Amino acid sequence: MIKVEKKHPKKSIQAAKDFPIVCVGGSAGGLDAYTRLLQHLPSDMGVAIVIVNHLRTVETMLHEILPRFTKMPVELITERLAIRPNHVFIIPTQRDLHIAKGEFRLKPISKPRGWPDVITVFLRSLTQNWDGKLIAVIVSGYDGDGAAALSGIKEVGGITIAQKPDTAKQPDMPESAIASGWIDLILPPEEIARAIARIAHADED
Repeated sequence: MIKVEKKHPKKSIQAAKDFPIVCVGGSAGGLDAYTRLLQHLPSDMGVAIVIVNHLRTVETMLHEILPRFTKMPVELITERLAIRPNHVFIIPTQRDLHIAKGEFRLKPISKPRGWPDVITVFLRSLTQNWDGKLIAVIVSGYDGDGAAALSGIKEVGGITIAQKPDTAKQPDMPESAIASGWIDLILPPEEIARAIARIAHADED
């Protein structure tokens, strides 16, 4: 009897879904940080950039503004949009963001009143559902969204970065991240970009 090896096509599919994801979380003053970051990021690093910016009432315009500052395609996230490297993805207003099977999932915002926690929600989804390297970046914003999920990022071997507070228009959010005790690097946006490029390059070696 001839033994036939079974092929596993899922392996090649999975291999396409294990590139690094960089979650950049911010709110008030975040636009300044996003533009400074993107201007210094190479467009061919092989990572996906996901900007999680919380807005309560007005629709986000980031997908229209940020293409001026990067050569990477910038897309507003829609339900079941595939996550791809060398793209910038923007969370829509009033939605919680999750991932499953290599795609984005959108749900009604779970905390409609008070300070949003959309960054925390997405980072926790990443730790549970993504096999590639995770990089969490917390930039300018009010309150402390994202800080509660940083320990989980570290537990799965991810890297955590906070914007240097004196370079942020609103330092509350990076200060809360730093106070959590789970931040690896504290840098201005331009140096955050260089750190991401170094990490991406190290993963290729």
